[in-house]
Amino acid sequence: MSIIAGQGDAARSLALLWGEGEAGGERTAPGPKPALSVAAVVAAAVEVADEGGIAALSMRAVADRLGRSSMALYTYVPGKAELLDLMYDRAHAELPGAYPQDDGWRAAATAWAADLRTLYLRHPWLLQVSYARPVLGPCEQRVMEALAGVLFATGLPASTLRAAAASLFDLVRGGARTRAEARLAAAATGVADTEWWAERAARLGEVAPDFAERFPLSVRLSAGEAGTDGAPASWEERMDATHAAGLARRLDGREAAAGGRPGEVSPR
Repeated sequence: MSIIAGQGDAARSLALLWGEGEAGGERTAPGPKPALSVAAVVAAAVEVADEGGIAALSMRAVADRLGRSSMALYTYVPGKAELLDLMYDRAHAELPGAYPQDDGWRAAATAWAADLRTLYLRHPWLLQVSYARPVLGPCEQRVMEALAGVLFATGLPASTLRAAAASLFDLVRGGARTRAEARLAAAATGVADTEWWAERAARLGEVAPDFAERFPLSVRLSAGEAGTDGAPASWEERMDATHAAGLARRLDGREAAAGGRPGEVSPR
């Protein structure tokens, strides 16, 4: 189930995102122990979520990691809702703010998608945060700015590129979610994907021996999942290939709309 961002106090959240949150959280508080900072609280919260997902996130869990009391954290962050916004934005600071287009906009768009997908898989809890309502932080916005810089190089109008940007975000996020869930399934059940599929396929053959006759087109589609040497590709390899193919088709569409032939190296 997705968690909706932006549920905290708007004034406090945005002030932290664009003030202390953006600058690194230099706010400190007096006391005998070394003072904390907003940045330190957010970094600890990201570590908690990386290890246990959003379900593991609480002010107490973050405080325990920092060796402080829960109440001490409220000096820096008003509550969990505001903390989640800061975490989400700060994670996106790991991405580049721009992409060189020496090899054309298409290569730059491919690099952008690869980096974003890698970020999601490095911090899979990001996929649990709905982007129906963005946190409106500088780091999140920088990701969009980087993509916009790539897409505007196509020469297409903003009305067309807005839909293209949304489509690319959906593609990357959806593919990353499936891959992250596959990893989670194996970890949660203790059964590897290859083992799970092997058993289910064998059982399905027993209970539905006419499966291929009843669903010939589905079988035809699944035949394309084999590796280049004819051996079945791993589940993760299939997901990677699906993502690459889907991205290529989306970029083909943008390239055709811009007047180029799909697959060509685009002009700068």
